[in-house]
Amino acid sequence: MTQAEKRLYLIRALLNEQPRYSGIGIPTDEGEQKELLRALMNVRMPAPITEEYLRIESEYLKAETEAKGITRLGDFSPVEPHIYLWQGDITTLSCGAVVNAANSQLLGCFRPLHNCIDNCIHSAAGLELRNACAQLMEKQGYEEPTGRAKLTPGFNLPANYVLHTVGPIVEGGLTKRHEAELASCYRSCLDLAAENGISSVAFCCISTGVFGFPQERAAEIAVETVREYLNETNSDTEVIFNVFTDRDRELYRELLG
Repeated sequence: MTQAEKRLYLIRALLNEQPRYSGIGIPTDEGEQKELLRALMNVRMPAPITEEYLRIESEYLKAETEAKGITRLGDFSPVEPHIYLWQGDITTLSCGAVVNAANSQLLGCFRPLHNCIDNCIHSAAGLELRNACAQLMEKQGYEEPTGRAKLTPGFNLPANYVLHTVGPIVEGGLTKRHEAELASCYRSCLDLAAENGISSVAFCCISTGVFGFPQERAAEIAVETVREYLNETNSDTEVIFNVFTDRDRELYRELLG
């Protein structure tokens, strides 16, 4: 199968799962096909998947990520001992674990084509990630508390694992509780990584998107918490601060080094 044939197979398989999608036509444009496939993945509820689908999805998604270009930890240098700063797409980063800024359901973003990191990570990892999260949540029996973390495989991501953490939602003014909860996100992820022998962790800018945490204060808390953790635990964990916007890159540059 070519990459185009794999994409069409995946689209048809997802359309055939749901009778309500029977009227949706498959566009001929490659970009529109990619958007349709991602949207169908985004809205699919946790459910069993055939081995054939998973095999073809894995081949397809890994090829798509490789086409974007995979970045490895050895491709850039630390700005402080064990601390790195990298601007780019976290779904193309090869490391021990990437951190996902999740919601309390921990099932990923169900909004088609939404550009939040939760959606991007689930879209690149594939449907197994949502199923794995659903199994964790079913076993837990309640929504994920703010400031905690869960671990899943990375599936089709270049990273081996995903650390899912729920950051604080800031509505109105920033409080000390918000700050403590954000710091807890970083510590919980680092603790979980250490417990599982994960040697490198890439953090996104937790809570600074739709969750409304002020970017500057979030960066300060992130750097302070990681430095303290590494010093207190004598950890050799390599920590990557992954930023997406130029504004966040400048904030972290001012704080690091």
